[in-house]
Amino acid sequence: MSLAPRLDLRHSQQLVMTPQLRQAIKLLQSSNIEVAAFVEEELERNPLLERDEREPPGPDAGRSTDPLPAAAEAPDAAEAARSDVLPAENAAPLDTEWDNVYDAGTPPMGSGGRADFEDDLSGIEAMAAPEKNLREHLAEQLRLTFSDARDRMIAANFLALVDAAGRLPVDSATVAAALGCEEAVVEAVRARMQRFDPVGMFCRDLRECLMVQLQDRNRYDPAMAALLDNLEMLARRDLKGLQRVCGVDAEDMAEMVAELRRLDPKPGASFDAPPAPTLVPDVLLRRGPGDGWVVELNPETLPRVLVNRGFHARAVVGVKSRDEKAWLAERFQTASWLVKSLEQRATTILKVASEIVRRQDGFFRHGIAHLRPLILRDVAEEVGMHESTVSRVTSNKAIATPRGTFELKYFFTTAIAGTAGGDSVSAEAVRHRIKAMVDAEAADDILSDDAIVERLRAEGVDIARRTVAKYRDALRIPSSVQRKREKAVPA
Repeated sequence: MSLAPRLDLRHSQQLVMTPQLRQAIKLLQSSNIEVAAFVEEELERNPLLERDEREPPGPDAGRSTDPLPAAAEAPDAAEAARSDVLPAENAAPLDTEWDNVYDAGTPPMGSGGRADFEDDLSGIEAMAAPEKNLREHLAEQLRLTFSDARDRMIAANFLALVDAAGRLPVDSATVAAALGCEEAVVEAVRARMQRFDPVGMFCRDLRECLMVQLQDRNRYDPAMAALLDNLEMLARRDLKGLQRVCGVDAEDMAEMVAELRRLDPKPGASFDAPPAPTLVPDVLLRRGPGDGWVVELNPETLPRVLVNRGFHARAVVGVKSRDEKAWLAERFQTASWLVKSLEQRATTILKVASEIVRRQDGFFRHGIAHLRPLILRDVAEEVGMHESTVSRVTSNKAIATPRGTFELKYFFTTAIAGTAGGDSVSAEAVRHRIKAMVDAEAADDILSDDAIVERLRAEGVDIARRTVAKYRDALRIPSSVQRKREKAVPA
């Protein structure tokens, strides 16, 4: 074997991820909020990129109608936007009649050619006052309740110690020692503060919180006291044992449990709870002509941007140095790439959403029981994309349908085999069926996991008992033993 040095010539191929390609992939899997934020940054950074202020697109822009086209025939948003424009960011729905639109931002004009402010209801009285947070709300009640300086000092200390749920992490003895006061005085101040709105604040544990609320409703009696002393039995759903401890019958126990459920275990948490975020859909689905479906992009989630080619042409004539020309060329390339990436993102979302609607037609028409098993590969093969691309498209995206707004990921569920070689069933549909069985069971006929398995197999679903138990736990359905204890007490 020769050990002498030599030169070899080899050919190799390598995929290089350019920064622009990485950014395009990131845009594809980003939510509409993240894309809008990124576009805002680019608008500030790039002078050649600007918003499109033209009229909103026509009613057929960004739309796919049923019968849904095949993947290769899906509408191309890039062809519909040859001038480097995407659908408007704040456009009205695509089927809006623009001849019959009233601009709420323009005040009505009276006969004298001036705004008729008498008919405008957006006066100062319509402006909502800023909402107070929990501590401001409690501090206001503190000033109105306590006139003595010592009591105010104690109450202010409690206000500083209370947590977001309304609990006090320290006892009155500790507060009394820190302030140099008698414990009885501190406890008297705390008792008065427990009746603040919301009732049940400044308590040390769940039992005291519920007791204060029951006392405020004049519903606290020896039976309720015994129930509060044995909350762990209620957590175990041992209602028979609670009847013996409290000395009541089944009907009274049911009323007592219902009374507890109407109370707030964390009165402070609900006061400052932020509003639930609104899920803004990226795709809109509605019924079309001929009992079909119309799939369209939501114009409110698509940034409407374009490249200012006129400004670029004038700037090219004016620049003289090589560095300025290079910077201007780089800005133009970046702006063009962004518009093209947004067009490709919109087209890809529409393709994938249309294929999902086509495959899950039964769900949209008849409900969750008709949800079909679906995996990423099924959609990827039909639309001619890689599975990773479909995964990115369906991440952080939602579709508004006649049955509600769902994330696109919701429609991808694993398959459960059917009995005797029958059709497979979606796991989500099976979970829905299990919940329906449990909700419909009678108090004297509680279904065990084995019984649920037998019923599902009779319906053509081949499922194991451990799978039923896993789905039941995911749905937070108690075991058959716990349900038997609970349903033994009439509601």
